[in-house]
Amino acid sequence: MSRIIAIANQKGGVGKTTTHVNLTTCLAQAGNKVLAVDMDPQGNTTSGFGIDKYSLTRTVYDLILGEAYIEQVMTNTQIEGLRLLPSNVNLSGAEIELIDISGREYRLKNILQNAKYLYDYIFIDCPPSLNLLTLNALCAADSILVPIQCEYYALEGLSQLMHTIDLVKQKMNPRLAIEGIVFTMYDARTNLSAQVVDEVKNYLGKHVYQTYIPRNVRLSEAPSYGLPITLYDDKSKGAEAYNMLAQELMKNNPKLKDKIPLNQKAGE
Repeated sequence: MSRIIAIANQKGGVGKTTTHVNLTTCLAQAGNKVLAVDMDPQGNTTSGFGIDKYSLTRTVYDLILGEAYIEQVMTNTQIEGLRLLPSNVNLSGAEIELIDISGREYRLKNILQNAKYLYDYIFIDCPPSLNLLTLNALCAADSILVPIQCEYYALEGLSQLMHTIDLVKQKMNPRLAIEGIVFTMYDARTNLSAQVVDEVKNYLGKHVYQTYIPRNVRLSEAPSYGLPITLYDDKSKGAEAYNMLAQELMKNNPKLKDKIPLNQKAGE
C-alpha cells in the first residue's frame, strides 16, 4: 500500500510543482511505482511532464465530480513507472459544483482508495491557497511535504501552514503528519538563505530534509521543454539535488509489501 503525500504551501512560488515533477520522476527512476496527482487548476504539473493540458478530454475535474473513473483519466508519462492524473483550468469550477455535496472534502480520498494498493508513492500537487481542492488533498494524504523558498516571507507562510495542518488533523484527518520540510531556491552565498534555514530548523528541526534544492538555471529551464530535470539535464545541480531528496525520502519510507500488480485492479 502506498504512502500518499501532499506537496503543499499556502504561499505561491516556493517550488511545489517543481518538487512534484522532479521528485516523483526521481522516485520512479529509482524503481518505484509512482502516481502523480495534479490538483492545481493551473495544470503546471501536467505541462511539466510534456502533456498538452488544453487537449485533455478527461481530467481530475471529471474524477472529483464523479463523471469519470480513475482509469479513464490516468495517463502515462515519459518516465517508466510514473503515471499522472492530469489537470487543467476546468478544475477551478469544481469548488462551486461541489458546494452542496455532502462529504465534498473527501472526494479525492475516496478516489484514491483502490489506487493506493498499486503504487509505492502517490504525490498530490496542491494549489497555492487553502481551498476545497487543498482540503481534499490534505484529507487524502498520510503526510504533507512542504517546500520553503529561502526568503524572509517564507517564515510567515510556514506559521500559517502549520496552523492549517493542526486544524485539518483536529477536524478531518487525524493521521496527517509532516513528511518533511525541503528548502528550495537555496543560495549558499547569501546570508538570508542561511538565516531562513536556521529559523526553520529551530522551529521544526526534526522534520527538515538534509537535502537543499539550489537555485539552478537548468532547473528553471526544464518546464518550458516539458521535461523533468533528470531528462533535461541529468548532470545539473538541480538533478543531483532531487535525486538526493528522493533517496532521503525513500530511506524514511521503506517500500510497503501489500501492493498488487499494476495490471490488476484492487479488489480482484
